[in-house]
Amino acid sequence: MSQVVTSLETNNNVADGSSNPWFDAWRSFSKNKIAMTGFVILLFFVIIAFIAPWITHYDFKEPVLVDRLQPPSGTHWFGTDDLGRDIFTRIVYGARISLWVGIVSVLGSMVAGTLLGILAGFYGKWADVLISRLFDILLAFPGILLAIAIVAVLGPSLQNALLAIAIVNIPLFGRLVRSKVLSLKNEEYIMAAKALGMKDGRILFHHILPNSLTPIIVQGTLSIATAIIECAALGFLGLGAQPPTPEWGKMLSDSRQFIQNAPWTVIFPGLSIMFTVLGFNLIGDGLRDALDPRMKQ
Repeated sequence: MSQVVTSLETNNNVADGSSNPWFDAWRSFSKNKIAMTGFVILLFFVIIAFIAPWITHYDFKEPVLVDRLQPPSGTHWFGTDDLGRDIFTRIVYGARISLWVGIVSVLGSMVAGTLLGILAGFYGKWADVLISRLFDILLAFPGILLAIAIVAVLGPSLQNALLAIAIVNIPLFGRLVRSKVLSLKNEEYIMAAKALGMKDGRILFHHILPNSLTPIIVQGTLSIATAIIECAALGFLGLGAQPPTPEWGKMLSDSRQFIQNAPWTVIFPGLSIMFTVLGFNLIGDGLRDALDPRMKQ
């Protein structure tokens, strides 16, 4: 009875606007200086990716051999590569690709992993055994090696790299959601919903899934950083984006032979990867602190 009264009081507070868990989480997140630093870094890359056509007038794919390997200057802020292409232009257009691959691949793995994890945790028995063994098989291989194997079978391309990264990350979300569902399905409100004859679909998507969102959001943010690194690694190995696509990992691979004579061709793509990954990691840590009640004083 006391739990019901507490729940009603909580709902009334939310309705009155005096207490909202998402607003409280944002307020806690905004007070975290490290997390806000990551947010500013990520916002910067999102903005330059969006306004890329308006901040540079160079073509990111057409070579200009007379301008090859020029150092940074007022004309070419980040210098030029071995084909005379403006590196700053390729960096800002490459931000679109890295962010797109990271976000889309993680969204795909998040959806698939969440659905599989919910089914495994809620129904158990043969469904749990089958899905859990699938997760174990995928986790038996190092993530980047499994991604390389998948792309090697499907063929080198940015789309296949995105698909491989999504498949590699499915077990992370699946096992996380499965463990959360196992702890939630024996809660009193779930048992009460079953006793009232509520259908499984409504229980899963109206009660269990909303209460599992916190770890999913945190893991999703951190996984985007990992996905960007994996995309860069595949591009570096020639298994991701193909020329003349301005993908940061591919830019590093194409410039490694000029690291002594033209270090700017390597430094700027490397810094772009580093700061983007750093931004997502800082945001993920901040979200964990803001959304996890155990991290609060």
